[in-house]
Amino acid sequence: METESGVRTIDSKKSPRRAKRRNRPLSRLVENNLIQQVSIEKYQEKVRKVYGGPKGALLATCSKLSLHSPLGERIFRERRFDLRGCRRILDVGSGAGQIAKHLLKYADRDTEITCSDLSRQMLRRARGRLKSSRTRFVASDLTRLPFADASFDAVTCGFVLEHLPDPRPGLAEISRVLTPGGRLLLLTTEDNFSGAWTSRLWYCRTYNRAELKETCHSLGLIWQQELWYTPVHKVLRVGGICVEIVKR
Repeated sequence: METESGVRTIDSKKSPRRAKRRNRPLSRLVENNLIQQVSIEKYQEKVRKVYGGPKGALLATCSKLSLHSPLGERIFRERRFDLRGCRRILDVGSGAGQIAKHLLKYADRDTEITCSDLSRQMLRRARGRLKSSRTRFVASDLTRLPFADASFDAVTCGFVLEHLPDPRPGLAEISRVLTPGGRLLLLTTEDNFSGAWTSRLWYCRTYNRAELKETCHSLGLIWQQELWYTPVHKVLRVGGICVEIVKR
């Protein structure tokens, strides 16, 4: 839900790759492009209302029904993103605490977990669901995280980056608060058919896998491995982008 305060609407003429991809029939007909049409302040307010309202209240239930939550848990349970040894974990855009719940279950007992989100209402919901003394909750913008450099040895960022018109400021902040060698689990909406419908429902954008990888590498965030919920998801190329990233 995070956006960069003070940045105005993206000019497609200054972003040729994004403009070219938006000419695809699927994106033009289905994908929501509000993020490209209004100022960042207006877009941010719209997203706050969406997540603070009935849709946000049903977010945890939607995650279960879509199987994102139970299938996402397998990534931690099977140690494909291994939390062992992590002492400080940041969950960016915690929402209703879907990922934080897995962190509490599979991280070491003495691990400190920080949940951040732009929406205070979502943080209240997460606090009520998690009910753990091991977590702290911080209302913050992804592009201006209120943490010192190298504060965390792991970061999870699940379906948050698509609420930025440009991923660079958010990824740069994640890189800043990660320790060298620290790991990021990034999940975001992909520019395919299912991603376009997700965009329509949640007023977000989508990302091209190759372009996002290139952007991450330019910031010193190296894609270690691409993760898939199941072999079927990999074959059908659905479920969004899910990748383990290491800070150089």
